[in-house]
Amino acid sequence: MITVEHLTRSYGDFLAVDDVTFGVERGEIVGLLGHNGAGKTSIMKMLTGYLEPTSGTVRVDGLEIGSDTRAIQKRVGYLPENCPVYPEMSVIDYLDFQASLHGVEEAQRPRAVARAIRRTALREKALQPIDTLSRGYRQRVGVAQAILHAPDIVILDEPTNGLDPTQIVAMRELIRELAQSATVIVSTHILQEVQAVCDRVLILRSGRLVVDARLDALQQETRLLVSVDGESRAPLAGVAGVAAVEARGQVDGLWQYALEAAPEAAPEVVSALSAAGRRLYALQPQHRDLETLFAEVNRLADEKEVAHG
Repeated sequence: MITVEHLTRSYGDFLAVDDVTFGVERGEIVGLLGHNGAGKTSIMKMLTGYLEPTSGTVRVDGLEIGSDTRAIQKRVGYLPENCPVYPEMSVIDYLDFQASLHGVEEAQRPRAVARAIRRTALREKALQPIDTLSRGYRQRVGVAQAILHAPDIVILDEPTNGLDPTQIVAMRELIRELAQSATVIVSTHILQEVQAVCDRVLILRSGRLVVDARLDALQQETRLLVSVDGESRAPLAGVAGVAAVEARGQVDGLWQYALEAAPEAAPEVVSALSAAGRRLYALQPQHRDLETLFAEVNRLADEKEVAHG
């Protein structure tokens, strides 16, 4: 449905998005994950046509940002990171105004506004001026305006920003509901938000896409973590069932390794280390999750940056 190819965005000499390529299928919930400044917001602005790419293309069902921007924007609901609102307007008046901007026919606006208010739990605040609302309720108003016109693509930049725990749970439920009829892209720097609602994760670092993985596949991956008293890459690499060996450095004089292997390979690992004359201090299985993957990505990137000075 959405195809992004070699997307790049520069601000003067600063490269905010660096040659990013990915696709999103209809009905997916995809999380853009990364530290602040990783390029998430710039990518979202380019996906919605509010920011022109320096180079690269964004296509939606054959339409292309640039030549078909307006046609694409009609299909998109967008919550910016800091959603612009008119604080002097009431919630219901603001949403009615936004419905007109989205092209909702006048006869259909009351129904569209009422539905958005119900879905974002704003009924008790509907007649209040926006400037009297808490940050969390303003965020909900922003989500309501994004879904007024029943878009088939919903792009949410930090949708749980400012919400309390109860509101966060409600927002997660809304995102899952939206995915029943729309493709949803969510940006966040919070691991738990991606794990709670997303099918896929795209991890960004310094403007580059470093991981594109489905969460269900990620959770099925298992590894063995090994601590031994000396360098042991060669004997470990020769073990049947071990697909790869990653050296993790030394901790308290022990050599740490992560093996791409199922737990069933553990006896062979022990035998290989014993035959090589290594003393084994720890051997444990690890199921990879998003937190583990994110930590690995940042550790490897930091090591690379240090190595290149």
